[in-house]
Amino acid sequence: MRAAAGQSDSDTDELEPSEPDAAAMTLRIWGARGSTPAPGPERDRYGGETTSMEVEIDGQSVLIDCGSGARALGRRLAAQGVTEVDILFSHFHLDHICGLPFFAPAYNPNATLRLWVGHLDESDDPKDVLCRMMSPPIFPVAFDQLAACECKVFRPPETLTLANGITVDTLMLNHPNGAVGFRFRAGGKTLVTVTDHEHGKPEIDAAVEDFVRDADVMVYDGMFDDGEYETFVGWGHSTWQEGLALARRAGVKVPVIFHHNPDRTDEELDDYARRAAEMFPGALFARQGLDIAL
Repeated sequence: MRAAAGQSDSDTDELEPSEPDAAAMTLRIWGARGSTPAPGPERDRYGGETTSMEVEIDGQSVLIDCGSGARALGRRLAAQGVTEVDILFSHFHLDHICGLPFFAPAYNPNATLRLWVGHLDESDDPKDVLCRMMSPPIFPVAFDQLAACECKVFRPPETLTLANGITVDTLMLNHPNGAVGFRFRAGGKTLVTVTDHEHGKPEIDAAVEDFVRDADVMVYDGMFDDGEYETFVGWGHSTWQEGLALARRAGVKVPVIFHHNPDRTDEELDDYARRAAEMFPGALFARQGLDIAL
């Protein structure tokens, strides 16, 4: 497994020896913040963009969420001439969808973007929900102008079949208004994302533990620190310490702490990352521009 941290190809942290072209699956972080974008010099290294991830399997890109970080990803896909993309939404809170109106491939009438949505009530139409965000006077461009987009509804724990036969397992998480976790398998490796989840409900916690068991990489909601968590019970997020404890119980090889509090500075995240690596060797804190090749 190989992890490259930062914006340049030269900034590479070797976890285990491997050849880049041997990777069956690559995770790319385009936005690692939660709640709201947080630009500024104190957050340059971890980045200020909100949730956006790309999973590439055998040359096919699958996106997870479309937060503000998706704008740069969309530019790259458009420049590459990519015309078929599956976007898996963990949920529709604003930090996970605010990049959709600025996602260049969505406006291409010759492209196909399948928006997979599994957290809404059966009575809710995903298109109607997205139209609330993209409608005057909130936004001047209507959702209908996203010519490439089509909504696909699923019900966790349904297994999804995406382009090129990629299959993804799903699980409902504990988050206000619902959220979904995703599990990918390719080339004998497993990647699991648990981006917005609050621990503390035994039945759901047990299901999450089974869902992430023996994963090579687990992306986990570390919005809070154990010392402050009591103040934020019920907000729908977990702690980085709980993420490490879950990884240890479930046999996860590399936990990646994600969905950083927008108020966290680079120095604060560095401190957490150092402590996390001492508690769980190999643990990572997600940063914008991080690539992990499995």
